[in-house]
Amino acid sequence: MAHIPDGILAAPVLIGGAAIAAAGIGLALRRLDDRAILRTALLSAAFFAGSLISVPMGPSSVHLLLSGLMGIMLGSGAFVAVLVGLVLQAVLFGFGGLTTLGVNTVNIALPGVVAGMVLGPAIRRAVRPGRRAALAALAGGGSVLATGGMVALCLWLSSSDYMPVARVMLATYLPLALAEAAITATVIRFLARVEPEALAPEVR
Repeated sequence: MAHIPDGILAAPVLIGGAAIAAAGIGLALRRLDDRAILRTALLSAAFFAGSLISVPMGPSSVHLLLSGLMGIMLGSGAFVAVLVGLVLQAVLFGFGGLTTLGVNTVNIALPGVVAGMVLGPAIRRAVRPGRRAALAALAGGGSVLATGGMVALCLWLSSSDYMPVARVMLATYLPLALAEAAITATVIRFLARVEPEALAPEVR
């Protein structure tokens, strides 16, 4: 799972993750447009609800991340949406942990933000619906795989003993990446048809 619990990661990894998360959240808050607050809240709620539904996958479990979709629609605001969702999950349901909030925020939000920066402009410029859907699928699926790689990296940096677990866990992200690719493509294609302005992040 992308929610790394307390007591697993080494202190340097926790500190580094917290610092990167703080920088991302600070940047997002400085750029946050008042009009983007509602959109950020809606996507944070969708992330919160989707992450509560875990599907067993071998020795681990997976859940929707929606990071690619948040990156396209919110830009850097995805950091804020993910953090709010993670805080509520940790406090209300004990998912993840409080000391790992920074690391978990970075692992989930950063790939989506990067995907939004790299692929977002091409998605918004695309004329053919098929091309737009393909780019959105790449953003959604690629973000999930990047999150899996970052979680595995955090485990490896904390202790090499975690590598067997990290390899198995990383494999469980493959079917999730396919599911997220399909969901992201479907949502983006629908929004492009009925509300194209929603694809332009108001967090810049």
